[in-house]
Amino acid sequence: MDAITAHGHASIKKGSKSFALASRVLPPELRDDASMLYAWCRYCDDVIDGQEMGHGQIADYKIGQGERLESLRENTRNALAGVPTDNPVFAGLARVVKTHNIDHKHPFDLLKGFEMDAEDRVYETVDDILDYSYHVAGVVGVMMANIMGVRDEATLDRASDLGLAFQLTNIARDVIDDAKADRVFVPRDLLTKHRAPTDAASLARQENWPAAHNAACEQLDIAEQYYESAKVGIKELPFRCAWAISAALAVYREIGERLRTGGPEAWEGRVSASKGRKVALALGAVGPSMRRRSVEVTPRDGFYERP
Repeated sequence: MDAITAHGHASIKKGSKSFALASRVLPPELRDDASMLYAWCRYCDDVIDGQEMGHGQIADYKIGQGERLESLRENTRNALAGVPTDNPVFAGLARVVKTHNIDHKHPFDLLKGFEMDAEDRVYETVDDILDYSYHVAGVVGVMMANIMGVRDEATLDRASDLGLAFQLTNIARDVIDDAKADRVFVPRDLLTKHRAPTDAASLARQENWPAAHNAACEQLDIAEQYYESAKVGIKELPFRCAWAISAALAVYREIGERLRTGGPEAWEGRVSASKGRKVALALGAVGPSMRRRSVEVTPRDGFYERP
């Protein structure tokens, strides 16, 4: 294993225990490439948000955000153009994109999502947050599917749906943490519907958590529709890939269920599943993966359409 690949594995292991667990059942060469793609995505997200592996937050992270975004674009552009680099993050991305003939527009679609962060985009409607979720997660699902050999557009739509479901779940889990960092991602129409405040300062106050929780649960209902849609795409994957994706799906759905059943008080700590529970969910994903061919093909009418 060379240094670039090793960096990818270290990144996914530290940055996402859920994805790291799911990736372990992938064939080794695909596990390497999935880890390198994850490392680039994680690095870009951290650069924009002033975090390390998705955690912590420097107080003045907004300062210079636009300049950092342009630097990410330039480094990504150069890497994809074949310009040599000693940065394992960009070297890994270049290797994965070339190996799997991934459309160069996809990495830049992800960076467009981070542009929305830098511009403090306000999410008025569910459609708005679905668009954001595609750019920061759905397109990652598309690239991961490319790594697994998928080229069929209909199956790539389902891969995007899984990314959307993951992001909608992430947003629901992180409502209060985001509010404390002066960010609001739950769309205003859902917050208003449930009589929750739409500004970050008020949303962070504990007396407003019950209303915010109701809004987050409605967003989780939307995520459920996208999880179900994603299962249709899994049926087209080889078994080990199907198992890995089914395991990730099961673990992330668990996060949403824990928030839903835990009530507003769930936000007092990190909403997550124990390692043992994650392992159990991953093992439980074997059955659905073996039966994936029998999944009914459902229509995507009204679902988000990739740009």
